[in-house]
Amino acid sequence: MRPDSPNRKPDSSSPDSHDPAMLALLALGWTLADNARADRLLALTGMDAATLRAGVGDPTILAAVLGFLADHEPDLVACAAAIDTSPAALIAAQERLNR
Repeated sequence: MRPDSPNRKPDSSSPDSHDPAMLALLALGWTLADNARADRLLALTGMDAATLRAGVGDPTILAAVLGFLADHEPDLVACAAAIDTSPAALIAAQERLNR
């Protein structure tokens, strides 16, 4: 569940109402919680752990995390459910971070 709304599910119908960096950080946490998925993130993005740690505040890195999820719909859907948002909100966040 998102830390800013511990007792209610946020309105997922409006992707633009979410902070894209926060969604990306939540998605990153979800991704890194599974070792196989974390290894796949690093392999497919070309990042290493140090680059990822150093880039946590970088919109390009955060967009890459969301792009990784967008490229594998089952993970995108599972991540969205886990962090109480919609897949559309994650895609919108990626697009906003890429601007």
